[in-house]
Amino acid sequence: MVDSVSLSMTGHDPYGRAIRDHHEGEREEPLLDVDGAETREHPIELFYFDEFDPAEDSDAKWIAEWLDGPLLDIGAGAGQHALYLQERFETVAIDVSEHLVAVMRDRGVADARVADMFSLRESFERDRFGSALANGTQLGLAGSMRGLSEFLGDLAHVTTPDGTAVVDAHDPIRDGVTDILGYRSDPTPGLAHRTYHFEYEDDVGPTLQFRLFSPDRLREAAVGTGWEVAEIRRGEDDADAYYRAALVKP
Repeated sequence: MVDSVSLSMTGHDPYGRAIRDHHEGEREEPLLDVDGAETREHPIELFYFDEFDPAEDSDAKWIAEWLDGPLLDIGAGAGQHALYLQERFETVAIDVSEHLVAVMRDRGVADARVADMFSLRESFERDRFGSALANGTQLGLAGSMRGLSEFLGDLAHVTTPDGTAVVDAHDPIRDGVTDILGYRSDPTPGLAHRTYHFEYEDDVGPTLQFRLFSPDRLREAAVGTGWEVAEIRRGEDDADAYYRAALVKP
């Protein structure tokens, strides 16, 4: 399941550069996810260049059914979702990596912009979008319950009063969460951490600090932000920690 993130162009961006090299046919080395002595090759082709097709995939269909335009595609990566959705309604795709925005534009994303998901109020006016998609578990980069609430409040600000959103995360109370690279336990129920970084060729990226939230913790963080959790979608494996959440404005 997708666990990609958008990385800042402050300093090194091995993540974005590796995906851009792959797109341009110039990648000769793997992109690595690294946590201490544990290393995993990042599956670039599967995560960023597999077709998003609601007609063929039930998970993609579920996502698309919750979205309407204008759409904000947050941390859009290589534009996998934006390429499909922009044919249905106006879609603005943002990513903090200049490399990834260049890839999106080259692939045909009509409106791809460099922007930070944690600075939405600075980038867009109130009620700009009818829905939002944040796919890639980057929600965890909010770092804390307070940070998550602040992000949800900012997302509510830039979406219409009847707006919707789809986000994804890893659930700390599922058994499979311990298999995630970089997992760190937490004594607080429904919360955990994840820490790792990317390496590509001779480039080492910054350490990424994620907070993992259970669906109940997501519901708690949404209180007072203008959102509520309408539906949780999980995989068929009961141990799988990955889940999606559809948000609505009550």
